[in-house]
Amino acid sequence: MSALLEVEGLTTTFPGRDGPLPIVDGNDLRVERGEVLALVGESGCGKSMTALSLMRLVPKPGKIVAGRVMLGGRNLLELPVKEMRAVRGRRVAMIFQEPMTSLNPVIRVGDQVVEAIRLHESVSRSQARARCLELFGEVGIPDPEARLDAYPHQLSGGLKQRVMIAMALSARPDLLIADEPTTALDVTIQAQIVRLLQDLQRRTGMSILLITHDLGIVNELSDRVAVMYAGRIIEVGTRPEIFRAAAHPYTQGLLRSNPVLATRGERLPEIAGVVPSPESWSEACRFATRCSRRFEPCLGEVPTATFVGDGHWAACHALAGESSEGGEP
Repeated sequence: MSALLEVEGLTTTFPGRDGPLPIVDGNDLRVERGEVLALVGESGCGKSMTALSLMRLVPKPGKIVAGRVMLGGRNLLELPVKEMRAVRGRRVAMIFQEPMTSLNPVIRVGDQVVEAIRLHESVSRSQARARCLELFGEVGIPDPEARLDAYPHQLSGGLKQRVMIAMALSARPDLLIADEPTTALDVTIQAQIVRLLQDLQRRTGMSILLITHDLGIVNELSDRVAVMYAGRIIEVGTRPEIFRAAAHPYTQGLLRSNPVLATRGERLPEIAGVVPSPESWSEACRFATRCSRRFEPCLGEVPTATFVGDGHWAACHALAGESSEGGEP
């Protein structure tokens, strides 16, 4: 059976001083039916822009210039605008990063979800309102009937996020893109949202593309992990493989610097430097300037994917010649 989502060579650019800058640079990605794929990396690596590219919501003056995004056998990048609008929500939905700013502040939250339901289904307003009430119950909103008529400012951050999840699920999508779904929430509410996503995924069987920098959430939710750095996906593998035997120096650094995975009482090691700005992204290995394992090829050649296990690959010159049989990236 083919993957639900297959992305090939996706490239999204923004204008720069010396020409277009590839913020998402020729990436391949697969999301299998019923799986949770985590896309991880530091802020500024291009994770959210990848999600917006998949939804064809790249803000101007950005532009998708190459690639294919195959969902259920259709290339989303070739669909007419009207057809793509129908795909959003019904086939693929997205939870945006900031629930506080994603809801219209002057419209009741119930009305916003009702509008989303009626956009994709031929139902009356009363039927949509009944469906909204059901959704609020599914996502764990207490006293859902009273919350239907609440305005966003009357809800906590956690409740706003639950409303956004209800809206995303309103048309029963095959794929849910969750972009930093626990950002700006306190630790207790974060745990509740993670448990909610786990429960919804198990009950509905939908696929989830989880975008996050929180490896604790990745460890709880994901089946596979794709690691992104400076616009490129540099390592992909199953969650156990990535956490047990990460191959790329950047992934290893992320894991070492994660407090959830560290030894209590020890100082966390850090990755030297910061993610470079797109204007200074190299055409060779973009992690080379921060990598303690760099050698001559790293500064002049683009690393290619090296298989290090079944379905596990990493793009790193240091791994060349150490490949083993593996599956598709």
